Amino acid sequence: MKVTIKTNKGDIELQLNTEAAPVTCQNFKQYAEDGHFNGTIFHRVIPDFMIQGGGFDADMNQKPTRENIKNEANNGLVNSLGSIAMARTPDPHSASSQFFINLKDNDFLNFTSETQSGFGYCVFGETVSGMETIEAIAAVVTGPHGQHQDVPIDSVVIESVTVS
Repeated sequence: MKVTIKTNKGDIELQLNTEAAPVTCQNFKQYAEDGHFNGTIFHRVIPDFMIQGGGFDADMNQKPTRENIKNEANNGLVNSLGSIAMARTPDPHSASSQFFINLKDNDFLNFTSETQSGFGYCVFGETVSGMETIEAIAAVVTGPHGQHQDVPIDSVVIESVTVS
């Protein structure tokens, strides 16, 4: 499944792995088709780590989500440069709409065991083009916004997410 994330910094094309992460890919696809991502921002940008989006509008208001999904991190995929994974709270099975794209190999985020500390973060695809866009997003100036840290000063807007 191909996905295009259109941002005000350029486009990112991803290939989602529906065999390794069927629940996660279907969840992401549904949010995209529902228009959930349109107008959200990359709200957490940490150079040499990751860029995170899919949950907040430009005013840092969190968008409502559907039910959380099960963590499919035990699928053999790893948090490598350019991979897309689901963001979550400390609860391993708390992913909903937020995702992140890895800016380097982040092995410490990978599945190691079915425990609270070992579950990891589910990778469900990889970047096939647009690394220059990802790098441009990673280079923006960030600061605090309310209780949030690492928020871009000038919003990095997700204009649309299309699935083909």
